[in-house]
Amino acid sequence: MSLEVIGQTVLVTGASSGIGQGIAIEFGKQGANVVVNYHSDEDGAKYTLEQIIRAGGKGFIHKANVGKEEEVVAMFNKAVDEYGTLDVLINNAGIQKDSEFSSMTLDQWNMVINTNLTGQFLCAREAIQLFESKKESFPEGKAIGNIIFISSVHDIIPWACHVNYASSKGGILMLMKSLALEVAPKKIRINGISPGAIATDINDDVWNDDEKKNQLLKLIPYKRIGLPEDIAKVAVWLASGDSDYITGTTIYVDGGMTLYPGFVDNG
Repeated sequence: MSLEVIGQTVLVTGASSGIGQGIAIEFGKQGANVVVNYHSDEDGAKYTLEQIIRAGGKGFIHKANVGKEEEVVAMFNKAVDEYGTLDVLINNAGIQKDSEFSSMTLDQWNMVINTNLTGQFLCAREAIQLFESKKESFPEGKAIGNIIFISSVHDIIPWACHVNYASSKGGILMLMKSLALEVAPKKIRINGISPGAIATDINDDVWNDDEKKNQLLKLIPYKRIGLPEDIAKVAVWLASGDSDYITGTTIYVDGGMTLYPGFVDNG
């Protein structure tokens, strides 16, 4: 497999922990220049960068709230100043503010939509503008740019008491598809990855509780919980020329969670 990631410039939002951190480190292992975005966890971002450099990649950390336009623009400008261009955007940053719907506040709704959906819009727009400005010619089988939207199985699986989160992920699905259709003629590829249950710090209360873990495993036909590396390897492949004929597609990396696990014993 010829991933051809060496020397590419990759911006990963929300890269200070969890899935984003795993993706950023994996690109570092492939020799990429990685922009490590974070919002509040500077120590986590520094750790991500240390692992990237240790693996043979390059990069820098940059603090930005992806839901604020001026901060997003400044982040992309910094990437260009540092590396001259951008090749891949990993649109990953996301938050949860859970509540029963009847007691959900407007702030809880707006915070999740602003980060999870508006943030992905703003970052994608800046990336598209950079891709479109590239002057060099690209051979057949090589895109001028890639965007990978990190979503969730809850872009198609409803989730009670998480309406703001599920709504944001459903929005990402159609944002990705509509954008992919619009820019495909320009040789820009847009795809999505929708993780299932992935072991990260944000939900370690589940992984460290045997009863909760066993309940969760009932929803996963493959009978294991995913790791950030499971997502990262797919992201690197989607950003490479090996997947050049794929655009507008979401890959569900979920151990079969979207396969209606209640029917595993014939329903």
